[in-house]
Parts: sequence; C-alpha cells; structure tokens
Amino acid sequence: MDYEYAPLRLPPDVDRMTAAVRLTLQAEYNGWELDRLQLLKDGTRRVILRRPSLGGLMPGLST
Repeated sequence: MDYEYAPLRLPPDVDRMTAAVRLTLQAEYNGWELDRLQLLKDGTRRVILRRPSLGGLMPGLST
C-alpha cells in the first residue's frame, strides 16, 4: 500500500495534552495516522503523519 507523508513540528511550548489533541484531530478529520514521533532535547516534537494514497482515484467511484 502506498502512503503520503506529512512532516509536522510542534514547538517546545506545546504540552503533551495539547499535542495529543492536535494529532487526534488530524487523525479524525483528515485521515492521518501517526507514523513516527521524536521528542528532541529542546522539547520540540518532530512528527511524521501518514495516510493511504488514493493514487489519483476519486473515492466512491469505480473504474
């Protein structure tokens, strides 16, 4: 299965609960899922989100 990826960087002033809510909203409304999360020494979170690639096909249409 092919995926499309979206990098996201959360600054150090974003607490853990706020980060979780932001990622949950991306998953719920935009179809993203968490691929990788890295907490850097300065408190910045580096996040990679992924979702299945549609490959140019419109959902709900058959060919």
